Amino acid sequence: MRKLPAAGTSEIAPSILSADFSRLADHVRQIENEVQILHIDIMDGHFVPNITIGPVVVKMLRPHFDLCFDTHLMISDAPKYAPEFVKAGSDNITFHLEAVDDPRAMIQQLRNLKVSVGVSIKPKTPVSALKKIISDVDMVLLMTVEPGFGGQNFIPESPPRARELRGMMRDDQRVQVDGGISTTTVPLIVEAGADTLVAGNAIFSHSDPAQAVRDIHHAATNIK
Repeated sequence: MRKLPAAGTSEIAPSILSADFSRLADHVRQIENEVQILHIDIMDGHFVPNITIGPVVVKMLRPHFDLCFDTHLMISDAPKYAPEFVKAGSDNITFHLEAVDDPRAMIQQLRNLKVSVGVSIKPKTPVSALKKIISDVDMVLLMTVEPGFGGQNFIPESPPRARELRGMMRDDQRVQVDGGISTTTVPLIVEAGADTLVAGNAIFSHSDPAQAVRDIHHAATNIK
């Protein structure tokens, strides 16, 4: 089982949501030497208004890549399907606070499955809603767009939320952000405390995805 990189580094997590699914493995190979994390968005058409992929795609990708598979469950029944994604090869499972009745039970289920644990909140969910469980997870994913579709614009109110979130967390926990991440928005959100940057369209729509990753990383680590 692969683990999330230890906190203290800036990490880019390319989202396959924006990759070319007709040549998915080849598209991922273009960036695999530039990153440690691959972000996999799972949508069910119920919790969010879109449907993406299931465990079979994770299973097919797993033998070909030694990256941490960071699986983001934007689904209504995370407790039911999380074991299937772990079995398929996911290393980190992030569930949505808004989608589960008992977050503590969900966290314990994932611990029992021997994966790292993330929790995510939508843009309109107060950061304070995480207070009771934030110490029990490895990473918090702050959505910087409304979840459901790639290619959306970064929500300007996100940096203050990231700053509030970072203030609630330990140094060994990661603050991940997802949505509208680009060389333009990265300095704003990194300065606010984010260290794990999910980017899809900005990477996989680029003629050179590997260079796009390098450009985003440069923007994240060279803030004036």
